[in-house]
Amino acid sequence: AAGEAFDKIAKAMGLPYPGGPALEKLAEGGDPSAFELPRMLLGRKDCDFSFSGLKTAAARLAEGVTTDDQRRDLAAAVQEAIAGQLAEKSDRAMKAYAAEHAGQGLRFVVAGGVAANRTVRARLEAAAVKNGFSFAAPPLAYCTDNAAMIALAGAERLAAGISDPLDAVARPRWPLDAAAAAAAPTHKAGRKGAKA
Repeated sequence: AAGEAFDKIAKAMGLPYPGGPALEKLAEGGDPSAFELPRMLLGRKDCDFSFSGLKTAAARLAEGVTTDDQRRDLAAAVQEAIAGQLAEKSDRAMKAYAAEHAGQGLRFVVAGGVAANRTVRARLEAAAVKNGFSFAAPPLAYCTDNAAMIALAGAERLAAGISDPLDAVARPRWPLDAAAAAAAPTHKAGRKGAKA
């Protein structure tokens, strides 16, 4: 998750939790091109993304960063790498969706803590506009951890009399694609380890 990447990299840089806002503040005035960071899965034609290589590379770079300028530059590079990956994959998803829903009102909605990051928000809004989507995001004050959003959605469902038997199999990495989730509903040991 992008939020986890922000938090883990911020921790490696000695920044307080939650890491996203602290990293964004540090990135102000930084040069995002000062550090070259990996951007995993960008060449693939699907909408999957991963921040694992980025987290490792940034943590290693953070060990050698000694000046305030270098810290600002690394924070800016991390922020740009995360925003870029989210924007590219969102761009790809919007293109696919628009192709199937031509002529309909298209809306791209972002939420959660990462939606509070101004760089991420600007890159996603630009991708939405480029693809003919309207862009919707809550005011920054309401862009908090998705756990609060999930809890509220659960509370509203419960109040409406909707409950769940809680019989879903636990899976550490659940596909966003409903067909893929239905085709392989549980983790199969040995494929690629616990994250498969």
